[in-house]
Amino acid sequence: MSVVDTLLDAVARRTRALASGVRFGQFASVGVLGAICDNGVLLGLTSLGLMPVAAKLVGAETAIIVMFAINERWTFADEGQAGLRPLGRRFLTSNIVRAGGVLVATGVFALLVQFQQVSLPIGGTDLWYLVANVIGIGVGFVVNYLTESLFTWQVHK
Repeated sequence: MSVVDTLLDAVARRTRALASGVRFGQFASVGVLGAICDNGVLLGLTSLGLMPVAAKLVGAETAIIVMFAINERWTFADEGQAGLRPLGRRFLTSNIVRAGGVLVATGVFALLVQFQQVSLPIGGTDLWYLVANVIGIGVGFVVNYLTESLFTWQVHK
């Protein structure tokens, strides 16, 4: 078997693992709960006077912890090794790989907040923060699904 055949087999295996409609639906459902946590913390902290991007990062980490716990017990319950050490590895990996999704979501959020302040005289700044955050979360979702599936729970193995 050539290197190309081996590489194509690996890509095909990973693609099949990612194409699970049930797993994708569960991951999306957990993501909705995470978005609710993220937005609740964002709204609460900005209403207390914390800067929007800082509040967004606190909200994102809160959501990551909640989503990891639910994904571990539900979405990816049949994946990964049992035990405290493998659980700790998955939690650390989840935080690391979701950093990419958080960077994407926060970047989109910051860009939209800046755009709104410069160009769009929309009333209700707190409401705009939530709209911008949901858009950012949606963009980051794709990054998170791919990285969590492949790196945290290694569904292709």
